[in-house]
Amino acid sequence: MQSIQSTEAQNSTTAVSSWALPALTFLFFIWGFITCLNDILIPHLKAVFDLTYTQAMLIQFCFFSAYFVVSLPAGALINKLGYQKGIVAGLAIAGFGTLNFIPAASFHSYPWFLAALFVLASGITILQVAANPYVTVLGSAKTASSRLTMTQAFNSLGTTVAPLAGAALILSQLDSTEGADAVQLPYLILTVALFAVAFIFSRLKLPAVENTTAAEKISIKDLLPYSHLWLGALGIFMYVGAEVAIGSVMVNFIALPEITGLAEAEAAHYVAWYWGGAMVGRFVGALLMQRINAGLLLAVHAAAAIVLLVLVITGQGQLALLALLTIGIANSIMFPTIFSLALQGLGKYTGQGAGLLCLAIVGGALVPVAQGMLADSFGLALSFILPVFCYIYICYFGLRSRKVTS
Repeated sequence: MQSIQSTEAQNSTTAVSSWALPALTFLFFIWGFITCLNDILIPHLKAVFDLTYTQAMLIQFCFFSAYFVVSLPAGALINKLGYQKGIVAGLAIAGFGTLNFIPAASFHSYPWFLAALFVLASGITILQVAANPYVTVLGSAKTASSRLTMTQAFNSLGTTVAPLAGAALILSQLDSTEGADAVQLPYLILTVALFAVAFIFSRLKLPAVENTTAAEKISIKDLLPYSHLWLGALGIFMYVGAEVAIGSVMVNFIALPEITGLAEAEAAHYVAWYWGGAMVGRFVGALLMQRINAGLLLAVHAAAAIVLLVLVITGQGQLALLALLTIGIANSIMFPTIFSLALQGLGKYTGQGAGLLCLAIVGGALVPVAQGMLADSFGLALSFILPVFCYIYICYFGLRSRKVTS
């Protein structure tokens, strides 16, 4: 009798745990979706609140500054709660952030939107600190890499789908009387989804994972000798800043009369091609790096991005449009390649180095604001000169790292 009950309990646990990977995969999808939805939110709120480009870029500033502010506290929180409860906490905080979009729209308050974005991004930061290690334990260790690749692919799928959904649910209402209220339905759906997944994760019986790195504090003294780590951190800063800045102004740029002259709701559909190119490029780049030096391949991609941005700045019409969208392919391998090159040879300091690189994601908060200031002063096309300088540095870092990877 006891044996039967034990078997039933094991079957029950297996049945519940079988939902873990699908739920986690949806988690990767939804935070990719939310992050990319900012590219649609920016032109919408810019028009609704009659903002300058600098003011509109505060959306990305509030969102990505959370990575800098919350990353280390998130590690301490997860060290205390564990990975599973950390995921639940991150989902709940993100859900509270999306929920605040509803009163922000009702009261027509841009500062409330910005505060809601910071709370939302804080939850996502906690998720990113907690979720990746969990993927590796939800099955055989031999297939851990394939599981992580699959979940990352769904993250890219989220960034590709978000512009299409945002165009249909948000930007299509730009000329209507709804104004800021147009964001209420999509963010209400996100709120329900986030809290639903939080409930699922709170009920799952997942394997216990010993946390050995999340609470590591960054010791500047220990990391000082590793110059390539600091150069890599600056590379992450430049890359995330450039990628986010380009995506943030893409809808407005495509809608310019000299480019396509399309309504912003139609222009937003092209953003999906930008992020879709990045998704495809990641798979192709992974194959190429098996045969080509990673540092060299990074430099080539950065050089391609520079050439494409020059065409964006100097060109018009279909030429500028195609060049802008192709930058997504050039971006595809940059983040993981810079990350891995920067961590080479760190040994026992790898965890601390990774923490430093995560803090460098704050580039996504600062570079878009700087590009917004350039757009207000010199025009949208000329503002792309800032990402050019970002990619010049990334090209230098790739060439410098080529000897290390050899």
